[in-house]
Amino acid sequence: MNKAITHILQHKIKIGISLLLIGFFYLIPLPKPLFNAPYVTTLESTEGELLSAMIADDQQWRFPESDSMPYKFENAIRLFEDEYFYYHFGVNPISIMRAISQNISQGRIVSGGSTISMQTIRMAFGNQERTYGQKLIELFSALKLEAYYSKTEILQAYADHAPFGGNIVGLKAASYRYFGRPAHKLSWAESAMLAILPNNPSSIFPGKNQEKLKAKRDRLLLKIHENGFLTKDELYLAQQEKLPNSLKPLPNSAYHLLHRAISEGHKGENIKSTLQSKLQKEVDRKLNRYARRMRYNQIHNAAAIVLDTETGNTLAYVGNAKGNGDHGQHVDIITAQRSPGSLLKPILYAAALDEGLIMPKQLLPDKPLFYKGFTPKNFDKKYRGVVPADDALVSSLNVPFVHLLLEYGYEKFHQKLQNIGFKSFHQPAYHYGLSMILGGGETSLWEITSVYSSMVRALNNYTERPLRKGYSKEDYHSNYYIPRSNNEVQKLESDGFLRAPSIRYTLDAMQRVERPDQEAGWQYYGSSKNIAWKTGTSYGHRDAWAIGINGKYLVGVWIGNADGEGRPGLTGVSAAAPLMFDLFTLVDGSLKLDQYFGEEKQVCSQSGMLANKNCQETHTLLLDDYMTKGNTCTYHKVLHLNQEETHQVNSSCYNLSEMKNKKWFVLPPVEAWYYQKFKPNYQSVPPYLANCEQTESKTYFDLIYPSSFRKVHIPLDQEGQLGQVIFEAAHEDVQTQVYWHLDNTYLGVTKATHQMGIQAEKGIHLLTLVDEMGNEIRQKFEVVD
Repeated sequence: MNKAITHILQHKIKIGISLLLIGFFYLIPLPKPLFNAPYVTTLESTEGELLSAMIADDQQWRFPESDSMPYKFENAIRLFEDEYFYYHFGVNPISIMRAISQNISQGRIVSGGSTISMQTIRMAFGNQERTYGQKLIELFSALKLEAYYSKTEILQAYADHAPFGGNIVGLKAASYRYFGRPAHKLSWAESAMLAILPNNPSSIFPGKNQEKLKAKRDRLLLKIHENGFLTKDELYLAQQEKLPNSLKPLPNSAYHLLHRAISEGHKGENIKSTLQSKLQKEVDRKLNRYARRMRYNQIHNAAAIVLDTETGNTLAYVGNAKGNGDHGQHVDIITAQRSPGSLLKPILYAAALDEGLIMPKQLLPDKPLFYKGFTPKNFDKKYRGVVPADDALVSSLNVPFVHLLLEYGYEKFHQKLQNIGFKSFHQPAYHYGLSMILGGGETSLWEITSVYSSMVRALNNYTERPLRKGYSKEDYHSNYYIPRSNNEVQKLESDGFLRAPSIRYTLDAMQRVERPDQEAGWQYYGSSKNIAWKTGTSYGHRDAWAIGINGKYLVGVWIGNADGEGRPGLTGVSAAAPLMFDLFTLVDGSLKLDQYFGEEKQVCSQSGMLANKNCQETHTLLLDDYMTKGNTCTYHKVLHLNQEETHQVNSSCYNLSEMKNKKWFVLPPVEAWYYQKFKPNYQSVPPYLANCEQTESKTYFDLIYPSSFRKVHIPLDQEGQLGQVIFEAAHEDVQTQVYWHLDNTYLGVTKATHQMGIQAEKGIHLLTLVDEMGNEIRQKFEVVD
């Protein structure tokens, strides 16, 4: 009877203890997540190489959790810390009993008998004070950890959060700080050294107690050899490897992109970027070498970006030159808003082609323009009268493009910029006006290279997407520095992009831009590359830009001062272009414009418009129909001349049988006046023979300023007296005299150069000009304060 009662009591006690243990097991919570510490933000190349890192908020080098464990370290740490890790269930009873025995004999805790699972729990709990009670909690928690996590996950968590000395936490940080490379590239000796550090990181680490550290490492290497991972010769060589005696700096070749990623919500992450490691480092090296030379001219900042135009992926991103920070080197210039200078001219050229407003080589006016106080000038302060549109783009002439923008409409162009991806032009169109085309707005290197890259995609993909519009929305999107799948591409929702044929002619003109002196004779080398490129220089020489495209790759460069200080000689051609061409040596490719669109059309060789029957020379050009609407040559006409071809005649004064009919290239008076200065062989239209009646309306001369009714400011001289404003006219016949009148007062006569100083009181006035043949111009203007 007593035995039965005793058996029942023993059974109940066992059940009670079991229930207590089970309850204790479930009552002890595991942290969720297991570790909740701040992490370093890291940026890796597309190959997985570390490019830059930012320390965690608690000033610990604790890298984000990894997804793989290096083979050598896995076995080294297991053999050193927990040889039976893969065989126990979180607790090793033999190790526990041995630790208890050691602690009793020593009279204090000298060994914990902890498994890797128990050590992981202790780190997750914040390394609480080592007591028997805490050890019991860790024991049960380790059991629970094993129930919820796999062995691989537990070992990975341990490696990611173990202390490695100082403020170095985790294997990944330790491998870079001690050896300057990732853990999977470490040798057995290096892996063994790191495996012994978490056991006592405060007393044994590189640079301190080196002999003791080496002895422990070599003992572990011997154990690794005894377990069959190293041969005897390999063991000998491993034990001869030297220990590091100082910390190595972390890579920092993508500093600005890392900080950008942090600001865009990627703090504490391991950012796997699209950057190519070797290219990034070479661009960084070349840019900083170039920037050191520019400092002699007090130019302290530079930025460069390299893109894969097919995908929009960023392959290299250097946001600024290195420096001590005195000159704003911390500023990411790639995202900074700056004046683009002339970089929008190719876009206006393509947009005007799209509208059928011009043809590729159609003449644009290059004459003085006065518009609401805006008076653009060319870089050489000269006017050419007229210039082919593509040549105006090649030479980056300001005045023809302002005339073109005036005709296209700056409101429409403002909308076009927004359609194709510019977000920086957020002010109303009137805020920028015509100055928009000369750098009157602001954009960033990131934004403008996104647009140019999209244009290249639209051209290259046109044959695969033969849409009637000539473009696909899929091609227009921003650059990326984090890989995206096709479904993640952020397409623009707007419409009205640039058509592929227009883009082709734009790039064709851009590849004819004359290269800087350093590139002289480039076409004679076998390694030469065709590159379509454009520069920009902002007002006051504050910003120098260069953007180039070789088909597959795009290179964008900015040079200047982050604080906006201008410097003499800071132009796109002299400052930015040399670096851009140097960076192109790092990538393959040569631009091939082998896309053909439309049908062959007969084009007037002089005017660039569709040929009419009076054009003297023509050639064929492949053109889409939308480019040719209403663009028939208006410059060539048939003139009826006398036998000597010195005067125009008609049937009222000359015998029809003796008349000569001749095709003639006729420019308007102002354009003709400036054109003749650049083209002395230009033949002005002959005057009519005396006593001949002019049968058609013809303008022989015109006002340059004021060309229309406008408000005029009369300046004061140094003595405060009313000064003069210079009015100007142009006449086809440079020998003709022009008589000037203001209201009812005769002012004087001019010949060849028709300029007259005007002095007038406040109010509205009438200016009258009369030439020798009686042709007359009248123009009202208003003098204001």
